[in-house]
This record gives sequence, structure tokens and C-alpha cells, in this order.
Amino acid sequence: MKRKQLLLLLFTLLIISCSKEEHKSLGNNPRRIPAEAIHKLETEQDLDTLIESIGNAQIVLLGESSHGTAEFYTWRTSISQRLINEKRFKIIAIVGDWTDAYQINKYIRGNNSYSSAKVALKQEFNRWPTWMWANEEVAELTEWLRSYNTGRGLNEQVGFYGLDVYSMWESMEIVLAYLEKNNSSAAEAARMALHCFAPYNKNENAYARATYISTDNCADELSTLLETVQTTIASETPENEEAFNALQNTLVAVNAENYYRTAAFNNALSWNIRDRHMTATIKRLLEQSVPNTKIIVWEHNSHVGDARATDMADQGLENVGQQVREQYGEENTYIIGFGTYSGKVIAAQSWGNKMQVMDVPQARSNSWEALLHKHEPANKIIFMHPLSKEQTFQQRIGHRAIGVVYNPASETGNYVPTVVPERYDAFIFLDRTTALTPLQ
Repeated sequence: MKRKQLLLLLFTLLIISCSKEEHKSLGNNPRRIPAEAIHKLETEQDLDTLIESIGNAQIVLLGESSHGTAEFYTWRTSISQRLINEKRFKIIAIVGDWTDAYQINKYIRGNNSYSSAKVALKQEFNRWPTWMWANEEVAELTEWLRSYNTGRGLNEQVGFYGLDVYSMWESMEIVLAYLEKNNSSAAEAARMALHCFAPYNKNENAYARATYISTDNCADELSTLLETVQTTIASETPENEEAFNALQNTLVAVNAENYYRTAAFNNALSWNIRDRHMTATIKRLLEQSVPNTKIIVWEHNSHVGDARATDMADQGLENVGQQVREQYGEENTYIIGFGTYSGKVIAAQSWGNKMQVMDVPQARSNSWEALLHKHEPANKIIFMHPLSKEQTFQQRIGHRAIGVVYNPASETGNYVPTVVPERYDAFIFLDRTTALTPLQ
């Protein structure tokens, strides 16, 4: 017992010593953001410099440091609208399920019977955490997209798609319906896949636990299904949206099974499976569209901010921002992070729990957010090029990330060590923010 107490004391002294060294280091080399990097952000007109900086990039990734902050959604909407109007972007892709977002895509194109965006969002985004997409802010964007598309030809309309992998069962059922309609003999492959998963009663965790303690799984059935769908649609033209949707749902099912099975024993590998699927979906959307189509991606900073600039890389983690830069080039990719110093947020205390409005405490000292708080104006755009020339910004700094599960009283694990100029091309900082407005 005494040995444990001694070790604890030594560990505590080490932390205090490191903390003092950190403050000493920062004191000797204080971070000060160059004035030319800071641009005020008060009105939509203040986005002019950002739109100009984006230039001819084909892929613009818009982040957020939480999934429950209203201003992140409203400013991403303003940026998206300007990119659509001024630079002819044709796709918005979100970190949401393909099956849910596809119905919203049909709504904004006038192809389903929903009476309003709110009705469509509430009906389709019913998987926890529902507030991420079934909210007033997204409803406004959805209605704007529907209005924009009205009267335009298919190739001139904007699409709305989901990039995520969670809808395994829903995707298999959609594939079954497609095969029953277009190739009844091939539908047996979909039935076999659903039959394999039947014992788990649409419970992904039950499936993951079962595959963790046994070598039995349904990967082979899904592999057969993928081959069947690929053969079925081989003669279809690239413009056949129904065939494209069937293949994408098959890929969702295949990668979801791999994700859930892997998550049971290795979080890093499962993370990479998920983000590689999202990047591959971005690629498929661009290839499916007319040449030179441009895409806007809405995801958390943890997905869009280049993982190589964070300690995620130390853990073997990749993400969409990194992969897109590697595949399309930095000159063709533009990454915008978002953050706040304090305010309110929608989150839950544990996975699957009831959502609630929570306080976002003032950012920890020596964090990226605390540094931005010290610079005027309160709300601003920070461009990374001037920072990349400063040696002090080539060091990692704590950068806050809030998930759908959040405990404001214990924020230690919410700060990602980040070399900020390497992670983003620009950063939008909103000093005090408010909670998202979920649809009631």
C-alpha cells in the first residue's frame, strides 16, 4: 500500500512539473495569432474572404466541435448556400445514414409525399441521436434546397446524401426490395443475408458480442449479396439512380457488418473502417455525377480535420479529411473547422440516453479555444496560411471536441492535441454559442 502511495505521489509531482514546464514554455514562446489571419464574422457578407479562399476546390469539408450547437449548423448552411449559388456545388453529404438522408434527397427533388421538411426529418432520422439531423436548423436548409431545386433539370439540382454505416438492417431490406422488383431469382441472396442476421433481432451490439466469442458471422452472406447486386446492375447506365441506391445500400451493409464486428475488439480498426467507407462514398457520389461535380461535406471536426495533425495518428487512426487530401490533393480540398469558447449544447449523459441542454464551460487555459477567446473580434474566421509560418503553431495544442455523449464536469478527455495549421485550411470561431433546436 505504501508503495502505491509513493508511486501516486511521484506521478502527481510529475504532472505538476510537466504543467509548470508547459506554462514556462508557453510563457517564453507565447502564441499570438497574426493579425492578417483574423477576419471578423458577423454577417453573411463577412464570408466573402472565405468563399474567395476556397477558390476552385472540388471538396469542401465543414466541421463542428459538437453535434448540438445551433451556430455551427446555421453558419454551415450559409456557407453551403453561397457555394451552391456562386460556385455551383451540387452535393451536400452528411455524417448521417444513407437510408435516412436518401429520403431527404428525394424530398428536396420533389420525389416523395412528405408535406414538409420537418415531417420528413422526424420520420427518417429516428435513430438515436435524433437531434443531429431532425432539428429546426436542418429543416430550414432542407426547405431551401427544395426551393432551389424546383424547376431545375436533374443535373442542375443539388443532392443530399448520408455517408455513415449504421443502417445495416434497413439497407439490407432496401436491397431485398430492389432485387425482388428487378431480379426475383437474385433476391434469394438478400433473403439469406437477412436470415443469417435474424437471431440478433436487429441489435448490432448483440451481433458484435456473438461474433466476438465465436467465429460465426454473416460476412460471407453479405459478400455473396454484393456480388449478386453488382451482377444485377452491371447492364444499368450510370444515371440509373435506383441501381446506384441499391449498390450503395449493399456496400453500407457490408461495411456496417465489418464495422460492428471489428468494434467488439478494436476501436481504432473500426474507426478506420467507418471513415474509409465515408470517403469511398464521397468518391462514388462524385463518380456518379456529371464531370467536375463539387461536394460539400458536413461532419464533426474529428472526421474532417486531417488526422495526421493530431494524436489520432499516434493511435493509427485515419479520417475523412486525411483520406480526401491524400486522394484528391490539398489544392482540391478545403477543410474548415468550427469551435466555441463557451455556451450551451444538446448532448446526452450516456449512449442512447435522453438528450438535454448542457452548459459548455469556458475552454481550458492553453487550449486552442482559450487562445482564440483572447483575440478580437469575438466571432471570427482564422485562416491557417499565416499561422503555418509561425514556429510556435507547429506544436500541438489542446483542441476541444464534444460528442453526442458529454459530461461538462469532466472535460479532460475532450481536448485533442492538434497542430492546428496542418489540420484545417480555415477555422470559424464563435465565442459563445447556443444549443441546437431539436424537432419536437
